[in-house]
Amino acid sequence: MSKKVKYIDLSIPIANDTLCDPPLTTPKIEYSDHIRGAEEMAFAFPKLKPEEHLPDGKGWATELITLSTHSGSHMDAPWHYAPLQDREIGERKAMTIDEIPLEWCVGPLIVLDCTDFEEGYVMTPEDIDQKLNQINHKLQEGDIVCVHTNAPKYFGTREYINHGVGVGKEATLHIVRQGVHVVGIDAWTWDAPFLITAKKWKKSVKEKKPDPSIIWEGHFAGIELGYFQMEKLTNLDKVPPVGATIYCFPIKITGASGGWVRAVATIPK
Repeated sequence: MSKKVKYIDLSIPIANDTLCDPPLTTPKIEYSDHIRGAEEMAFAFPKLKPEEHLPDGKGWATELITLSTHSGSHMDAPWHYAPLQDREIGERKAMTIDEIPLEWCVGPLIVLDCTDFEEGYVMTPEDIDQKLNQINHKLQEGDIVCVHTNAPKYFGTREYINHGVGVGKEATLHIVRQGVHVVGIDAWTWDAPFLITAKKWKKSVKEKKPDPSIIWEGHFAGIELGYFQMEKLTNLDKVPPVGATIYCFPIKITGASGGWVRAVATIPK
């Protein structure tokens, strides 16, 4: 008999009325109802009369969706960060989302509660170790590390993209060097919110000391060591820090920089 488990959905919905992306990347869904479906079926089957030949005169329902590969809960591939990866161990072409080994998409879920950090804080390797010590866990090969932030409190509002913490370059590399291939976060981005980083950038430029190292640093860590990264997750507060298993297979899009993912966690009952 299989073990009983509880399922936790870690994915946000793709919807017209859910505010979680900038206007230019907001998903658009066109719904075609069963009446329209009946009309389409009549084109496919000559002399078909929907009111006589179809159940209740209705046909199929379909949807046409326009969205980015980074809309909704999704996984970034190293190709998203740069054309090359793994400079630290032997530079090679960056992997695309269809190239992720399937075994990397299932593993122990390790959740780091980072809601105590201020908005826009950029985490360091020391922060990662401190959070791991708090849950008495040492990272293992194949662990999938997810960062829980305050961003979900703003999900569904235009403020969502401006909240959360960032995982810095060195912190990201610190995680990946311990055998972690996939990470995730419940904020809009793995890095600190762009609005906050932009203010730091403008200040450095004004002081005539431009600091490009703060720009997309967590993502750019993938140039040194390639890794896959989930963004816009949810319900990380509903799973334990350790003990859950996560399933996070991305949609297989040839040569793409990312793909939508239905991330689900299971907890033993």
